[in-house]
Amino acid sequence: MLISVLQERAPEETRVALVPAAVAKLAAAGHRVLIEPGAGERAGFGDLEYVQAGAQIAAQGPERADLVVSVRPPAAEVAARLRRGTASISFLPAAQCLDLVRRLADGGIASFALELVPRISRAQSMDALSSQALLAGYRCAIVAADMLPRPFPLNMTAAGTLQPAQVLVLGAGVAGLQAIATCRRLGAIVKAYDVRAAAAEEIRSVGGKPIELDLETLEGGGGYAREMTADRARRQQELLGPHVAAADVLITTAAVPGRQAPRLVTADSVRMMRPDAVVIDLAAESGGNVEGSVPGETVRIGKVRVWGGSNVPGQMPGPASQLLAQNIVNLIGLLTGREGGFSADFEDEIVAAACVTYGGQVRHAPTQALLRERLDAEGPPQ
Repeated sequence: MLISVLQERAPEETRVALVPAAVAKLAAAGHRVLIEPGAGERAGFGDLEYVQAGAQIAAQGPERADLVVSVRPPAAEVAARLRRGTASISFLPAAQCLDLVRRLADGGIASFALELVPRISRAQSMDALSSQALLAGYRCAIVAADMLPRPFPLNMTAAGTLQPAQVLVLGAGVAGLQAIATCRRLGAIVKAYDVRAAAAEEIRSVGGKPIELDLETLEGGGGYAREMTADRARRQQELLGPHVAAADVLITTAAVPGRQAPRLVTADSVRMMRPDAVVIDLAAESGGNVEGSVPGETVRIGKVRVWGGSNVPGQMPGPASQLLAQNIVNLIGLLTGREGGFSADFEDEIVAAACVTYGGQVRHAPTQALLRERLDAEGPPQ
């Protein structure tokens, strides 16, 4: 295949879809790789490194490629340049970019969304959500330690004893578990809560103490929690209130791909925290677990500072790109036929689940439903 790596158009996106080491692997497998000029610079990878790995620098790569890869969805102007039958791999939050999805379908582009790769054992090496969440969880713990005006660990000195910081983590998926483990390594005492029953043992395994609430668990598909009712959410907020108030640091990481983040903590609960406390809302971009958090900003709620996450993996663009690139290389392997060209085998559950558009149609059922809802709302053409 002829593979084109796009330069990210979003000003805030620092990652790149393929790093030079990944290009070398693809070249060894017989693929040709084109890189848009400067595509890896913000992640710390220069054009010369790509050339040395076997790539070619080409501004017109998307028009020529069999497959284009990027972190964010292709920009509208890039999508318009793609040939019919070209394939695309990227994060593709379909609910947020329905116009682009429709354009890709109408243009005959086969698009695959990294966030739709199913969480099954065979797909672990392609699970970009997990690889990026790992770094996001680490990063938010470091940010918390930097913002808190006191040390995390216990310090016993001749001048007196400084007690360890009390950290509360809400959400114990990949990001939450990494946040727990990092805070524990920094010396904090960490408690954590997740709505899934299996999470308690996972929390213990990384050194945290699970919080048990008198509520039913919410096990969902693919390792995620299912949505809760409004009454349950309200009751959960009430029961978590005392734990939030007792924490020096609150880290929230609960998110479900393609949906708004659950509201876990009210602004009133934040105001009950001590004046020098810190809140880290990793889900701020998808609606926020904490009422009042703002993506990419640090705001005050009462006397508490609340940090809203924005492209948190991108704050460590080199490692994030390295992990993401390997996820993409593995997915490309699944989409490569015996002759070395693009091949989508929809009998494969990973391929079927990750595909959004193919052959001029929208294949992803939830996105089909959203498009139908939009058409119904718009009404017949005038």
